[in-house]
Amino acid sequence: MADAYSYTNSKGQTYYLHTREVTLKNGRVQRIYFFARDVRDGSLAAVPAGYSVVETKRTGMPVLKKS
Repeated sequence: MADAYSYTNSKGQTYYLHTREVTLKNGRVQRIYFFARDVRDGSLAAVPAGYSVVETKRTGMPVLKKS
């Protein structure tokens, strides 16, 4: 597995960026991005173009936001 993009939040917890193709109820396939506490299949080496990482105020969980 390649090096996964990691983000350490303000609470000192490290998360790793992943992507997955999901099929929606209407049959359309969409790519989702998510952070996990461990490195899994589908990890990404960098933040996709057009996105930036922001932290949720309440939980400190990192999320991707379109730039």
